[in-house]
Amino acid sequence: MDWITHEEDVWFEFRGNSPHQLVPGRFYKGTVDGYADFGVFVDLASNVTGLLHRSELDRRLESLDWEPGDEVFVQVKNVRDNGNIDLGWSIRQSDSEFRGARIHDPDGDADGQPVEKEAESSGPATVKTRPKTGKTTKPAGASTSSETVESESEPESEPEQEAEPEPEPEPEQDAASESESESDAGDEDRAPTAGDVVDDIAANGEPEQEVETESESEPESEPEQDDTDAEQEVESDADADDAEAARVTLDSIDDRVGDVIRVEGEIASVRQTGGPTVFELRDETAIADCAAFVEAGVRAYPDVEVGDYVRIDGEVERRRGELQIETEELTILGGDEADTVAQRLADALSDEARPDAVAPLAAHEPVAAVGKSLLDAAEAIRRAVLESRPIVVRHTATADGYVAGAAVERAVLPLIREEHPRDDAEYHYFTRRPLEEAVYGMDAATNDVTRMLEDRDRHDEKLPLVLLLGAGSTAESLDGLGLLGVYGSERVVVDAAPADDEVAEEVDVLVNPAREGADARDLSVGALASTLSVAVNDDVRDDVSHLPAVSYWENCPQQYLDLAESHGFDADRVSELREAVALEAYYQSYQDKRELIADLLFDADEGLAGHVSEQFRIKLEAEIETAQANLERREVGAISAAVLDSDAYSHRFDFPPTGLLVDELHRRTREGDAFVTVALGMDELYLRATGDLDLRAVVESAAEKAPAAGLAAAGIREGRIEFLTGARDEALEAVLDAAAEQF
Repeated sequence: MDWITHEEDVWFEFRGNSPHQLVPGRFYKGTVDGYADFGVFVDLASNVTGLLHRSELDRRLESLDWEPGDEVFVQVKNVRDNGNIDLGWSIRQSDSEFRGARIHDPDGDADGQPVEKEAESSGPATVKTRPKTGKTTKPAGASTSSETVESESEPESEPEQEAEPEPEPEPEQDAASESESESDAGDEDRAPTAGDVVDDIAANGEPEQEVETESESEPESEPEQDDTDAEQEVESDADADDAEAARVTLDSIDDRVGDVIRVEGEIASVRQTGGPTVFELRDETAIADCAAFVEAGVRAYPDVEVGDYVRIDGEVERRRGELQIETEELTILGGDEADTVAQRLADALSDEARPDAVAPLAAHEPVAAVGKSLLDAAEAIRRAVLESRPIVVRHTATADGYVAGAAVERAVLPLIREEHPRDDAEYHYFTRRPLEEAVYGMDAATNDVTRMLEDRDRHDEKLPLVLLLGAGSTAESLDGLGLLGVYGSERVVVDAAPADDEVAEEVDVLVNPAREGADARDLSVGALASTLSVAVNDDVRDDVSHLPAVSYWENCPQQYLDLAESHGFDADRVSELREAVALEAYYQSYQDKRELIADLLFDADEGLAGHVSEQFRIKLEAEIETAQANLERREVGAISAAVLDSDAYSHRFDFPPTGLLVDELHRRTREGDAFVTVALGMDELYLRATGDLDLRAVVESAAEKAPAAGLAAAGIREGRIEFLTGARDEALEAVLDAAAEQF
């Protein structure tokens, strides 16, 4: 076969089921599956997908005009031992640019045959009816009865006679023929129909051969059925339809691949691909994708919106390993039908969303004090997952903040994977966005609102649940929280430090021990969020048991240290993890670094944690050594103070951040119960004290002493105070004097 020596001049249609059946060097036709930051995934068969890396493209990935569902041509460069397929770029992107097309059928007789020959068909072709762009109608061309064709042939021995003219069809026959023609329009390979044969008889006088129809023709002489028999037949058909239309639940469709089923539920999301429209349907048991096709890239059922209650009839299929319902008919429910579905979902949601109880990781009084509010927060999170509502977690870019966020992430992601069939659902429905500080200000809120409105308008997503961990509990966050509230986004705040009354009135759920009268000075946000995570999903209890200990820099309650050690994390290992997370929290602080943080905290890779924590210690010790050599000691009233000019004696744009540096300085230099440490920058300072210090009171008093300094409490949790650059010295003196007044 000469074509074997010219394989790069033809494209192949792959009909295998394993990556290892591909032949490197050949060009294959595939279908775009989706994009990643590093390239494009292309399906070569239902379960065979390769990666076209961006380095293989002849243009920028961003300028590639391929859409999911588009047919493209790629070259197989390599098939790795693990089944990964490396694809190469093909400059030829249409059939006409190749010399031919061949079938690659590793297990069949058609291997090497031209694709064109396989396209020919000698039998009837099945045309699957797809929904129109209307709302809820039967597919075009559907009929409930078969037509018959009557023709008579004269014996061959008789002389040739002129064909009798075909009688005019009855109006009902015309309508059926027209409907059938519309259904078959555009199908060049369909088999001859009864209507085709009728036309042939009319043109030629006699059919060339006997035609068999799907139903037997009744003799003309047979009398018509009486009305009673006809009514009984109709009733029998109706009973059969009702039996076929029995509703099934989405959790049962795994066993019904190939069956036509009926499901009811709420539209959770709508996404338009380069091919079909995909409706994500949620019922009381699960969620499934329902694909509806009009034509490539055209929205099917444009009147259907997120939140509508619908009934869908369709066939269950498995596409690229995932279940999907091929929609044949979609009906928007209203009135009592919609109310019935809504109540069914609400009852199931309430039963499933709220945990029975909170079982703390360890006995700790401030955690026990917030048992009810922890249940409320856990219910809100679980309900968001069940409602297909995205969850946005905001936490500080610190070791404690990252531990808190990672604990909740560890609990929620398995629930999302279980609830949603899409492989990328965990990235679609859960996002962590670290904050530079514990204030949820207008900058962060504007970012979140912009994204959620864009997702709502472009992708029909629901508004997210915003979960703030160790952030957003002070009055400085009211503007940002209020902006979320304007749009009706649910807000849940979890904080170990005391929360302000105004915040309690603004948010939907507040978990805060101080508001329950508990002393939470020895409670970290990481410990509180770890308890929340097991309330959300108790299956992760063993995974997160060491996290409370990791979240403390000092004074960790012994019960958390014992808990970590019982799970294989001794004090040195806990310290190593804390340092590694702290370093990674600083770099690319606005990124969640999901996989890296998970590797550090949960995969117990001592090599990774050891490498990162070593960098932490090297960088921190270098800064501490320089800072200690340049500390200015002061006595102000009843207090002793250590002041560092952080602009002059620290690297402003490298690790460690000023907040972490002043924390470590204070731990190493403090003396007695009346000691403060200050890191003084150009227009802000960080203040640490050995005793309880009311930062707002300090700022208020200092502002009276230096009214021209523009003093303001910028971050209550971080101990950060802002001032005007030109009044730097006056601001420092006023703050030290005000702090001394509190001792």
